[in-house]
Parts: sequence; structure tokens; C-alpha cells
Amino acid sequence: MVNKWFVIINPTSGNNAATKNWENIYNELKSQGFNFEFKFTEYKNHSIKLVQNAINKGFTKFICVGGDGTLHNIVNGVLKTKSNLIANVIIGIIPIGTGNDWVKTYAISNNIKEAVLTIKNKKIFKQDIGRIYIESENKEVFFNNLAGVGFDGYVVNNIIKYKKLGSLAYIIAALVGIFKFKRSLLHIEFNNSIVKEKTLMLLIGLCKYSGGGMQLTKNPSLNDGLFDITFIKKITFFTLIKNIRNIFNGHLTNHKLVKTYKTSKITVKNLDTKNVFIQADGELVGTHNFTVTILPEKLNFIVN
Repeated sequence: MVNKWFVIINPTSGNNAATKNWENIYNELKSQGFNFEFKFTEYKNHSIKLVQNAINKGFTKFICVGGDGTLHNIVNGVLKTKSNLIANVIIGIIPIGTGNDWVKTYAISNNIKEAVLTIKNKKIFKQDIGRIYIESENKEVFFNNLAGVGFDGYVVNNIIKYKKLGSLAYIIAALVGIFKFKRSLLHIEFNNSIVKEKTLMLLIGLCKYSGGGMQLTKNPSLNDGLFDITFIKKITFFTLIKNIRNIFNGHLTNHKLVKTYKTSKITVKNLDTKNVFIQADGELVGTHNFTVTILPEKLNFIVN
């Protein structure tokens, strides 16, 4: 194994904040004694290839400089690598993103010096990971925070227009999109039960926050081997407006329109002719029928 850190920087993260702050981050890593190599991503999903190449060279210690999307790609790069070193991989993050949702669960600071110190302290947590399998494409996608289908995926598909608004981007995209979104008839199987409903949104969560600080899952646990499921059949614009505060404080899951469950596996089939959007960690990953399974305590993250 290589006794160095491999640092991956997404220069466009946080509206180019990673580029603007890289000199400070570089100097902070050096001043705190890190021995490292680094690479900037050059195109979408480039970090997957960078991680795989690094692991094949013997690297097991990674630092993500970016947001939730960059971390998502690093996780996928690790888990799609055929190497016996995967069990030894550890991942730290210096959050420079739009939403920075995953780090909120672990109270990892957005302050560069404090984030680097967290990585230096190397407190390791083995977290569950979700695996999405889209059979028609023979495609698998891993996620470390939250996946969703329906309105959630629709918002992610349209959020690029509002990226400059930072953490407000998701809520603005949601408020605008609620007028245009058409619910799909979904066939959902889990825990030997079937739900067949016109569905606004189905969320499959591991961690606590998504969408720039929203709390849309009821009792997420990071390593209990279960997903936290939130199912919303329908909701009006006015109900959404009335519950803005509850969306961010976690109380929305107590609303009569919201149903919550726990499961380790869920299968979703779209019974409509129009596509449904699937998102994972804020990244659009597909539009077809899919199955999600949990991988208990699959990856080592450095946390606060």
C-alpha cells in the first residue's frame, strides 16, 4: 500500500469555490503534515476513474475536495474497483459544495482548517451504503446519503438552473417544479408488502440531511443495516409552503400525508409510459425500474 493521501479536487464544486480555495487547502494540508498527491477532475464522473487508478497503484487514503456529487463519485469509484484493498480504503472530505448534506450528519466543519484537522485525527466510521440496480441497463450505482424517485429526481434534473443560489437551489427548484410535475403510478415492493399508488416522492435514506439541509427521513441510522423510507402520495403547493419550516427541522415526517418505513431492500417499477427520474446523492442516475439493497458497514469514512 502507498503511504500517501490521494486528494481529488472538483474545481467546479460550490460555484468554483474549490478552485478559488485550493491554494489555501493545499497550504493547510502541508502545514498539518499531510503527504499527498492530488488531481483535479476534468469532466463529469472523472473522479471515478481517478479513484480506480489510484487504488490500482496502491492508494487507500482519499480526500474529497468538493460537494455531495464529488463524494458520491469517489464512493462509486471505490466500490466499482476490483481490488482486495477496498476494505482498507478510508475517505475524508473537505466540503466545498452547494448543499454539503452528507457532512452535516457528521458535523464536519465547512472551515478548511477544521475540516483538515478532522481528517488528520482519523476517526473512522463504518457506514452502510446503498446499491441501486437498474436491470434494463445492467447498471449499478452506489450511494452514501440518500436516493429518491419521482418529484425528488425531477427536482434534481432541473436544479442546474438554480445552482448559483447555493443551498437554496433545491427548495426553489421544488417550489417551482410542484406546479409542473405529474405523478407516476409506481409499484413498490418491500418487507413483503406492495404499495401501488400515484406517487409524488419516494425517498430511500441512509443519512439525515438532503437538498441543502432538509430532513425528509424520520429515523435514519448510519449502520443499522436498514434504509429509512419516506413515501409521499401527494402534496399541494400551499401545504408545501406551510411546511417549509418542518421540511428543515424534520417534523414533516409526522405529517398525515407522509408515510415512513424501514427496510433493507426495495423494488420500484414504473407502471406509466412516461419516465421517472432516479437521483442518488443529488446526482441523476437513471429513469427505469430499479431495486435498492443495503450493504451494511461497507465503507470507512473519516468523521468528526
